[in-house]
Amino acid sequence: MRVPVDPGPVLASLAARAVPGVEEVDVVAGTVRRLVDLGSGPVPVTAHVTAGGAEVRADGPTAPGATDRLAVRWFGLGDALAPVHDTLGDDPTLGPLLAARPHLRVPGHPDGFEAAVQAVLTQQVSLGAGRTTGGRLAAAYGREHASGLRAYPRPEDVAAADPVALQAVLRVPRTRARAVHALAVACAQGLRLDPGADGPDVRAALLAVPGIGPWTADVVALRALGDRDAFPSGDLVLRRALGAPGPRDVAAAGLRWRPWRAFAATHLWASVTTTGPVG
Repeated sequence: MRVPVDPGPVLASLAARAVPGVEEVDVVAGTVRRLVDLGSGPVPVTAHVTAGGAEVRADGPTAPGATDRLAVRWFGLGDALAPVHDTLGDDPTLGPLLAARPHLRVPGHPDGFEAAVQAVLTQQVSLGAGRTTGGRLAAAYGREHASGLRAYPRPEDVAAADPVALQAVLRVPRTRARAVHALAVACAQGLRLDPGADGPDVRAALLAVPGIGPWTADVVALRALGDRDAFPSGDLVLRRALGAPGPRDVAAAGLRWRPWRAFAATHLWASVTTTGPVG
């Protein structure tokens, strides 16, 4: 779709989170390649992101308009930025950031389950560690494809795994492995993690899982559900960007940025690092 985009921070953020074997990001070429289920099973897609927009092409049959809908969800192309600038443009903290990156958008994710699991795997560790662990999960429970890419595991595949064996595969603390397994069970039983899901219900379901806290629920709301007011106040990079001593201070600062706190977070992340949030 041809809408203005700030491609640099988006591509850098995707590269920092790309699960090995599952997603390939070429920041220089401006491309992202992965498998996406567009209704008839996983097909290879390639997104080309430039300042003029994002175009997604599928290497296989798709329903009419499927790639355009994917581009909108993946790269935030459906958002009108004028209301965001009207609300945040005069803010002393965010105003200069919006002026520097007027076309920065909030990226989403093609696979809500993958986004949620990766958020869990990145809790209290670096993005690189989360990517590595996600690669182990995909290698053990994902599906091979003729394209050479690997499909991220389906919820039912992870739900069927023995929790002890899953922990051995992931090489993470028991609590984190059990959180991944419980999340997979919930999704296999019908928990939706996409922009059409009910945000409060999803949040309640996530927080009911031992090992999943508010930060993860907020990241899922932002990445998977497309909630433009989601604000992970427990994020360490946001604390650094704001010079805030703790999550309560970040949350308090964010109150004045409603209902566009996801944009505020995205701009703050981009101001500190090209790799986005720790999660």
